[in-house]
Amino acid sequence: MHPAILGVITIAVGVTGCVGYFYLSNLFLDKVLYPAKGPNAGRNINRANQIRPWLFLFPALFALSLYLAYPVFETLRLSLLDTRSNNEFIGLGNYTQMFGEPKFWESMRNNALWLLVVPAASTGFGLLAAQLTDRIKWGGIAKSLIFMPMAISLVGASVIWKLVYDARPIELEQIGVLNALYIWFGGTDPQTWLTVPFWNNFFLMVVLIWIQTGFAMVILSAALRGIPEETVEAAIVDGANPFQIFFKIKVPQIKTTILVVWTTITIAVLKVFDIVFAMTNGQWETQVLANYMFDKLFRANDWGMGSASAMIIMLLVTPILVWNVRNARNEMK
Repeated sequence: MHPAILGVITIAVGVTGCVGYFYLSNLFLDKVLYPAKGPNAGRNINRANQIRPWLFLFPALFALSLYLAYPVFETLRLSLLDTRSNNEFIGLGNYTQMFGEPKFWESMRNNALWLLVVPAASTGFGLLAAQLTDRIKWGGIAKSLIFMPMAISLVGASVIWKLVYDARPIELEQIGVLNALYIWFGGTDPQTWLTVPFWNNFFLMVVLIWIQTGFAMVILSAALRGIPEETVEAAIVDGANPFQIFFKIKVPQIKTTILVVWTTITIAVLKVFDIVFAMTNGQWETQVLANYMFDKLFRANDWGMGSASAMIIMLLVTPILVWNVRNARNEMK
């Protein structure tokens, strides 16, 4: 069957199913379970109104349980089993073995390095771009160009930057922009940038910074536009220069938005996989937690160790998610 036809059928069945569920469930509630007639009509109406919101919430709760809660508990269960031999319960054995592997600690170090650099750089560049593009006539075009990488998949962006870092023998023309510039400025031999330990991590980070800067710019630009003009005008009257206005007037007023952007990018960093997988596959000391998990799950076929590493990622992400949710609730009050 043609994919377009299959898509139309799927949408039709889904919409019909949703409409049918809500209609029939409310019909059963009002006509069969708690009919609005007889001596108990008032009580039945109240009970039906108490149950009705749960009828609307049930599909979402069921989907969340099926696609979110169940995988978490199943992953936790698998992390406590020796999946390589009869699924024997070994408690924290997988975690102990994982903590004893140098590759795991390499991935932890690299993830820590990513956490230090990428959120700070993306948020900083995004804030700078938001401020500068609001002050120029063609700021809208500049914002579109900066935001454009957000439309590219992480794998696509990785392929683009892998070509930027490409190295060819010295007798051939360099197609990699970085090596072409390196040779033009007097370098002798083209460098295989992605194989240089420690520094290659920064070359990988550039890809995510390039993408996330556009996201940070859009959010922070909206926050900057929301600053009351009276505070800026008062600072100008008091003799503040542009740097003082920016750092002492504007930045403090959008501090909450900056933290939200920072933590959102932090979560993306903790889950980073595509860039490392597409560009180095974790070689040359570039391993990260998500790629380590992939290796255990699908290369070593060790679902116990893979699930244990997945639980570590979840434990690292959860506090940031909780903080974001609580902060959002406080903002709504």
